[in-house]
Amino acid sequence: MRWPHIAALCLLLAAAGCGEQTTVVAAVPREPDSRATGYYCGMALTEHTGAYGQLLLRGWDEPLWFSSVRDALTYIGQDLVNEDEVAGFWVNDMGAGPWGRPAPGTWIGANGAWYVVGSRKTAAMGGLEVVPFKERTKAEIFAKEFGGSIVTYAAARKNVSEALVANGTSGGEP
Repeated sequence: MRWPHIAALCLLLAAAGCGEQTTVVAAVPREPDSRATGYYCGMALTEHTGAYGQLLLRGWDEPLWFSSVRDALTYIGQDLVNEDEVAGFWVNDMGAGPWGRPAPGTWIGANGAWYVVGSRKTAAMGGLEVVPFKERTKAEIFAKEFGGSIVTYAAARKNVSEALVANGTSGGEP
């Protein structure tokens, strides 16, 4: 009597394996090309200096580009998307290249970066910039030279949000 039960179980397992299979591919940061434009300003990223941000939403082929980290944190802070919709959020490690142009391949996860806020460096379109670093020691060197405080991702988001509320705007001089 066991044989019919085993045969039925095998058929069930085989049928369950016939469904559509889904492959999950990890999101990876992209390098901006000549078509990459800032989400807020609409200008080519290559027209701006300093760190960039990119946000890849689930199901999207191309990331949203931001000409400054402040702009990327502003977008995240406006609750236009929730965490479940974000496949990846990256910023340039400014400890790995010059300020003028972020070096290719320097993308780091935004939520794991150290940030310098309140430095003398400004965002692409002016005003507060939030400068990301992979290593805290490089953030400390930058802060000694250009001023500012070293904070975590959560504190950087809060800093940007508070500056925008104080200024009553989503950009410019906070």
